[in-house]
Amino acid sequence: MPVPRVTKEDLKLRLDSATPPVLVDARLKYPFEHSTVKLPGALRIGHDGPATLPRDRDVVVYDSDPNELASSEVAAQLIRQGFKAAALQGGIGDWLAANLPTETKEAPKQTTPEPGALKG
Repeated sequence: MPVPRVTKEDLKLRLDSATPPVLVDARLKYPFEHSTVKLPGALRIGHDGPATLPRDRDVVVYDSDPNELASSEVAAQLIRQGFKAAALQGGIGDWLAANLPTETKEAPKQTTPEPGALKG
């Protein structure tokens, strides 16, 4: 199923409107967990499907793949469930490259290695 795409410029305008879309972060586990940023107000869902999303608002899904593979898969699932969904063209990488707004999120802290663990 072809999934509609939204440009970063269009999304920025829509986020500033009276009825902004719901943002869904569909990054794979590693890219999500090792990032310290997300799009403003984004909800985290995996490939299992959404938490509770409002049905009266558009949904824009993004990931870290410039080809929108994960986000288009999640958006297609949402469309099949009756949501009006689209994928962010270029993913979070294009959004960040354009210096558009983000929020800070926690990333995992590296633990200190056990003594002697790094010896060859």
